[in-house]
Amino acid sequence: MRFILNILVLLFLVSSTIFSQTSEIKKNNLTLSGYFDLYYCFDFNEPLAGARENFLYNHNKHNEVNVNLVYLKSNYSLSKFRANLALMHGTYAMANLAAEPAIIKNLFEANFGFKIGKRTWLDAGIFPSHIGFESAVGKDCWNLTRSILAENSPYYESGIKVTNTSESEKTTFSVLLLNGWQKIVRPKNSTIPSLGTQFIYKFNNNFSVNHSSFIGNDTPDSAFLFRFFNNFYGTYTKNKFGLIVGFDLGLQQNQINKSNLNVWYSPVAIVKYNLNSNLTLAGRAEHYNDKNQIIIKTNFNDPFDAFGVSLNLDYLIKPNILFRIEGRTLYSNRLIYNYKNTDKTNVLPFVTTSICANF
Repeated sequence: MRFILNILVLLFLVSSTIFSQTSEIKKNNLTLSGYFDLYYCFDFNEPLAGARENFLYNHNKHNEVNVNLVYLKSNYSLSKFRANLALMHGTYAMANLAAEPAIIKNLFEANFGFKIGKRTWLDAGIFPSHIGFESAVGKDCWNLTRSILAENSPYYESGIKVTNTSESEKTTFSVLLLNGWQKIVRPKNSTIPSLGTQFIYKFNNNFSVNHSSFIGNDTPDSAFLFRFFNNFYGTYTKNKFGLIVGFDLGLQQNQINKSNLNVWYSPVAIVKYNLNSNLTLAGRAEHYNDKNQIIIKTNFNDPFDAFGVSLNLDYLIKPNILFRIEGRTLYSNRLIYNYKNTDKTNVLPFVTTSICANF
């Protein structure tokens, strides 16, 4: 039944995409848009149940055609007011929002904002995370799959955000009051909100740098463990070439009321090159180290320490329809990956294809 629902939604979006003569449907100040990402992934470790490693939230089904993300979004915008509502479905939603209450598992966005200054906005609700250069929307990412760094830091958040953009538009600064680390509903018996910041500086149209932070707790007050997370990245694009270099660094108390900290970190580099107006090649190299399993808990209770490389080719069928294929391998010095659910291995190779479209 779920597969039939996926196909019905997919057919609706495909027909809307094909017959729409514009990228968006507008009426007065209301904009309606949609997106879908249909994929097939073959994991050479062949998980028997079809569910892939627990630290992968996108394209996480093995050897089956499925919908990673499909959403319908409405945006209402005035000079001093804006609002967004988006409903979603797909394997991403089922995996990444599994801990949220059932009634809100299919909310992709639900927020509104007021302009409180000449260049300052106050937004409240559920919105995309201020952390990272990758999102759940595949067409906006240079690679088909997401880095381990992105998969294991927030994709979404809820709370209040104040954003100011300088008159020159070179700098943007945001302060956030949040319900927690990728939480729509604050954890039970948690009364202390979390904080976030984001600073973006654009040197020019080709080069920008970003620092985002999370300061707070991901547990009830009785088990409060202070977490301080930093996300750094720089983006450079010119002509056919693009480069992103990023680094995440997280620190968290290892015991309540103790000053000792556990550390996890992840460097990543992505390069893309436009072969022509329709073909783009992109590669990624990454490392993720979480020896204390603060973020990623392996099935074998070994420290998580992974290296990865990927290469993908994108073909732009139409301005709003994109076909992608990617080969990717993750490697570890330890036997931390499942092999056919009965054994373990230190290598995780897989191939993913997808077709995504928006209208």
